Amino acid sequence: MSPETTAPRSLAEALRARDDASLSALLRSRPDLITPVPTDLTQLATRAGTRASVVRALERLDRFTLQTAEALAVAREPATYDELLGLLAGDDGDPAVTAAFPHALGTLREQALLWGADDRLRLVRTARELLAPSPQHPSPTGLGPTVGEATAGMSPGRIQEIVAAAGLASTHDSVSAVTSLSGLFADRSRMSALLDEAPAEAVGVLSRGVWGPPYGQVTAEPAAQLRWLIGRGLLLPTAPGTVVLPREVALNLRAGRAHRVTEPVAPAVEAATSHRPQAVDAAAAGQAYTTLATVEELLKDWHEGGPAVLRAGGLSVRDLKRTAVALDVPEPVAAFWVELAYAAGLVASDGEAEERYAATPAYDTWLELPAAERWARLASAWLAATRTAGLVGGRDAKDRTLSALGPGLDRSAAPEVRHRVLALLAELPEGASPDTDSLLARLYWERPSRSVRPAPEELRARLARWTLSESELLGVTGRGALSAQGRALLGLPALAGTRAAEPSGPGDRLPAPHRRRPPVTAPVPHSPAEQAAAAARAAALLAPLLPEPLDHVLLQADLTAVAPGPLERPLADTLGVLADVESKGGATVYRFTPASVRRALDAGRSASDLHAFLAAHSRTPVPQPLAYLIDDMARRHGHLRIGAASAYVRCDDEAVLNEILADKRSQEFALRRIAPTVLVAQTDPASLLTGLRTMGFAPAAESAEGDVLISRAHAHRTPPRTAPEPVPDGPPVPDATLLGAAVRAIRAGDLASSAPRQDDPAAGRPGNGALPRTSSAETLATMQAAVMTGEAVWIGYVNAEGSASQRVIAPIRVEGGFVTAYDHTADEVRTYPLHRVTGVAELADDQP
Repeated sequence: MSPETTAPRSLAEALRARDDASLSALLRSRPDLITPVPTDLTQLATRAGTRASVVRALERLDRFTLQTAEALAVAREPATYDELLGLLAGDDGDPAVTAAFPHALGTLREQALLWGADDRLRLVRTARELLAPSPQHPSPTGLGPTVGEATAGMSPGRIQEIVAAAGLASTHDSVSAVTSLSGLFADRSRMSALLDEAPAEAVGVLSRGVWGPPYGQVTAEPAAQLRWLIGRGLLLPTAPGTVVLPREVALNLRAGRAHRVTEPVAPAVEAATSHRPQAVDAAAAGQAYTTLATVEELLKDWHEGGPAVLRAGGLSVRDLKRTAVALDVPEPVAAFWVELAYAAGLVASDGEAEERYAATPAYDTWLELPAAERWARLASAWLAATRTAGLVGGRDAKDRTLSALGPGLDRSAAPEVRHRVLALLAELPEGASPDTDSLLARLYWERPSRSVRPAPEELRARLARWTLSESELLGVTGRGALSAQGRALLGLPALAGTRAAEPSGPGDRLPAPHRRRPPVTAPVPHSPAEQAAAAARAAALLAPLLPEPLDHVLLQADLTAVAPGPLERPLADTLGVLADVESKGGATVYRFTPASVRRALDAGRSASDLHAFLAAHSRTPVPQPLAYLIDDMARRHGHLRIGAASAYVRCDDEAVLNEILADKRSQEFALRRIAPTVLVAQTDPASLLTGLRTMGFAPAAESAEGDVLISRAHAHRTPPRTAPEPVPDGPPVPDATLLGAAVRAIRAGDLASSAPRQDDPAAGRPGNGALPRTSSAETLATMQAAVMTGEAVWIGYVNAEGSASQRVIAPIRVEGGFVTAYDHTADEVRTYPLHRVTGVAELADDQP
């Protein structure tokens, strides 16, 4: 029999029979196997069977593939293709199971969880140990131990009694007795005949335990129906007071099925509502604009230095509430915006002794980008972030409160869940939003728990719910459906046709989906270049949908200004100093007040500057009340001067000072006159300035030289900071270049380790894997001969650290005490000092 047709005797042999494409697929699906690159296929097989690697691989199987592995774990070893299919499809043969079975089996084989030919299928031993039933770890199949396992500690006499009670011939040993009993329970007709003799109550007891759990409790004096079952081995004792239903009996009663419900087909994600695609994109674009405005408002609120950093890290509950009030959003939403800015690298701690949060220098760079690119930066950061804002306010494993920007918010599964949720949205008809329950059911099928069905608040379900709400806040989705820019952000190809020509309006709802999106087959962007390209495409699609910034406002007689859309940055900044925002929405309303006008005067603006600014940027005439307000505040501004004594007040008008002294509200400042035009106070200038303004005066602060101090907001920035790195969910998926190099290295190492050698101890060529030993002269001569013949040789080599290894090399050149050769182990040309070669030996003659 040729080597190609010989059945593999181990996983290593099965891997050795694979081609390079199959090995690459294995390493891509299980990247932990390539860290570091195995030296040969034997080491690869060993690593593929380690507990941590197998657990990780099982956790990434879909529901039906995992059920296939669970069925194989309760089948006899080795199992045949038909036996395993029977455990899944049952005696009647479910056609859906039959159709899906080859793919599930191929997945297990590809991921090296299963090996062997179709007539000798074997699970990797570690996987079998994890999935096989045991009293400590029940199987999801609900099956118990086999008859052989359950009777392992039973006396031979008791086994013979059970065999006789079951109507079987007695045997001379326990092994044949157990085999005979197992054959009875597995035989449908003989088993039916045995159960026909059973009391009705006994059949009821068996039916209650058919689908698990297989273990039950019995008293010291069991009832008659239990005694009947125990006497015939249909229930077997495992411990005092405990009995178990043997696996063979349960499978017979289940009509051969290992699972009560087999799920060969992924549940479909149903559409809840449907809208015109153009309306979806427009709604998402509107929310994208809101995202930019909210992040800017957050950073403006923290312009001069944000909240203090807690000793344990993060924001305090009080600071989060204050931020939520400033942004006019609920606290969970405020936590999301704070975490988004942090993930994008726009916010960080300043690292000072009195540590506070503040904007980073990257924020200033971000502000200069076009609006669509700014949104793409935020959305890309959200998509890749492992920090999960939805956890804020919850408790960690030590029952400590999780705070925004604090530790403990990273969940490595978050990026994968976000990508998968959005990819499932992309498979719905255009403009369709998903039914949440069906979406969660699909996610569970794709990544089920290996034990029991998780609760609704299981982490992946919560991550999926948070993804739906956060993507709507960001503008990745609109009205619950995936937008065009959201699709581009995932790296998916654009849909055919254009949406610009489609009508929109109040009646944009459709009664049913009308156009199915293409299947999502594009890989998730992993490299920075792929992510940047996807973000650029998303920004290009979003840009035409965002409103153009305006250079004007509409002034009204009630001391308000209406901005009918987003304003250009210089106009928005100046108007934000001169007026207070009264309401937001599609149009922003600003209100002019004495305090806001004084704020502009404090910032160094004169009355003429403010009149000119309003005249230049208003589409309506400047109302007379507003002009009077500006002139009145400018006339009074600086009439009083406050400086440092502890503090003093000076004014050329003595009547004004008399008025201040007569006001009872000034008593807290302990004012006293030291000159006709000067008062001094026992308080600091800032407090005195605030107090007099509260009393209705318009004082101005002055320097020690008597100059008016201009009050402008001081932009506090942190030192340069990098955005937080996502916490990886295991090793990264290797790219094609790394996979190719790894497969070549493993092949070369396997060739070196498995190459037959000529074992001749007398000639310095020992067996049993020992290093060859030859003299220096013989080593040199053999190397030179190999150069002339072009043959490969086997050498022992000790490196500079003293580590010994065996290598198969093909010498190319020998000179100057060095040999240059092609090293089959490393799959590259290397140069070795001859004095480090312990010896050299020829390969066997039958080595190809």
